[in-house]
Amino acid sequence: MSDTDKPAEPDNGWRQEYWRRNLRLMITLLGIWFLVSFVCGILLVEQLNEIVIAGFPLGFWFAQQGSIYVFVVLILVYALRMDKLDEEFGVDERDEQGNRL
Repeated sequence: MSDTDKPAEPDNGWRQEYWRRNLRLMITLLGIWFLVSFVCGILLVEQLNEIVIAGFPLGFWFAQQGSIYVFVVLILVYALRMDKLDEEFGVDERDEQGNRL
Protein backbone atom coordinates (compact mmCIF):
# COMPACT_ATOMS: atom_id res chain seq x y z
CA MET A 1 0.00 0.00 0.00
CA SER A 2 1.56 3.31 -1.02
CA ASP A 3 1.27 6.66 0.75
CA THR A 4 -1.29 7.86 -1.79
CA ASP A 5 -3.62 4.93 -1.03
CA LYS A 6 -3.89 5.72 2.70
CA PRO A 7 -7.03 7.49 3.90
CA ALA A 8 -6.62 11.10 4.95
CA GLU A 9 -6.02 11.76 8.64
CA PRO A 10 -9.04 13.31 10.38
CA ASP A 11 -8.65 16.93 11.42
CA ASN A 12 -8.46 16.92 15.22
CA GLY A 13 -7.42 20.57 15.58
CA TRP A 14 -10.81 21.55 17.00
CA ARG A 15 -10.51 18.83 19.67
CA GLN A 16 -7.14 20.12 20.78
CA GLU A 17 -8.51 23.68 20.96
CA TYR A 18 -11.60 22.45 22.86
CA TRP A 19 -9.46 20.59 25.39
CA ARG A 20 -7.02 23.52 25.74
CA ARG A 21 -9.87 25.92 26.54
CA ASN A 22 -11.46 23.39 28.92
CA LEU A 23 -8.15 22.98 30.79
CA ARG A 24 -7.64 26.74 30.97
CA LEU A 25 -11.12 27.15 32.48
CA MET A 26 -10.53 24.36 35.01
CA ILE A 27 -7.13 25.72 36.06
CA THR A 28 -8.54 29.22 36.48
CA LEU A 29 -11.48 28.04 38.60
CA LEU A 30 -9.31 25.72 40.71
CA GLY A 31 -6.88 28.59 41.24
CA ILE A 32 -9.71 30.78 42.55
CA TRP A 33 -10.87 27.98 44.85
CA PHE A 34 -7.30 27.46 46.13
CA LEU A 35 -6.96 31.17 46.78
CA VAL A 36 -10.22 31.34 48.75
CA SER A 37 -9.96 28.05 50.65
CA PHE A 38 -6.24 27.71 51.35
CA VAL A 39 -4.83 31.22 51.21
CA CYS A 40 -7.75 33.13 52.75
CA GLY A 41 -8.99 30.29 54.96
CA ILE A 42 -5.61 29.14 56.33
CA LEU A 43 -2.62 31.35 55.49
CA LEU A 44 -4.21 34.78 55.90
CA VAL A 45 -6.74 33.86 58.57
CA GLU A 46 -5.07 35.96 61.30
CA GLN A 47 -5.02 39.11 59.16
CA LEU A 48 -8.58 38.56 57.93
CA ASN A 49 -9.84 37.97 61.48
CA GLU A 50 -9.13 41.65 62.20
CA ILE A 51 -12.03 42.49 59.87
CA VAL A 52 -15.39 41.82 61.51
CA ILE A 53 -18.61 41.61 59.46
CA ALA A 54 -21.95 41.07 61.22
CA GLY A 55 -20.13 40.08 64.39
CA PHE A 56 -18.01 37.36 62.77
CA PRO A 57 -14.30 37.58 61.92
CA LEU A 58 -13.77 37.45 58.14
CA GLY A 59 -11.04 34.78 58.44
CA PHE A 60 -13.42 32.52 60.34
CA TRP A 61 -16.07 33.03 57.67
CA PHE A 62 -13.65 32.11 54.86
CA ALA A 63 -12.51 29.01 56.74
CA GLN A 64 -16.00 27.81 57.69
CA GLN A 65 -18.40 28.85 54.95
CA GLY A 66 -16.69 31.02 52.37
CA SER A 67 -14.78 28.27 50.61
CA ILE A 68 -17.92 26.13 50.39
CA TYR A 69 -20.00 28.96 48.91
CA VAL A 70 -17.26 29.84 46.46
CA PHE A 71 -16.92 26.17 45.45
CA VAL A 72 -20.66 25.92 44.70
CA VAL A 73 -20.53 29.14 42.65
CA LEU A 74 -17.48 27.85 40.76
CA ILE A 75 -19.35 24.64 39.90
CA LEU A 76 -22.19 26.75 38.49
CA VAL A 77 -19.75 28.91 36.51
CA TYR A 78 -18.02 25.80 35.14
CA ALA A 79 -21.31 24.24 34.05
CA LEU A 80 -22.48 27.43 32.31
CA ARG A 81 -19.13 28.06 30.60
CA MET A 82 -18.89 24.44 29.43
CA ASP A 83 -22.40 24.67 27.97
CA LYS A 84 -21.25 27.67 25.94
CA LEU A 85 -18.03 25.94 24.94
CA ASP A 86 -19.91 22.78 23.91
CA GLU A 87 -22.28 24.89 21.84
CA GLU A 88 -19.41 26.77 20.21
CA PHE A 89 -17.70 23.54 19.14
CA GLY A 90 -20.92 21.78 18.13
CA VAL A 91 -20.76 19.03 20.75
CA ASP A 92 -23.70 20.16 22.87
CA GLU A 93 -26.46 17.71 23.68
CA ARG A 94 -29.63 18.80 21.91
CA ASP A 95 -32.47 16.99 20.22
CA GLU A 96 -33.80 17.62 16.69
CA GLN A 97 -35.85 20.64 17.84
CA GLY A 98 -32.84 22.27 19.50
CA ASN A 99 -33.94 21.57 23.08
CA ARG A 100 -31.35 20.54 25.64
CA LEU A 101 -31.44 16.88 26.57
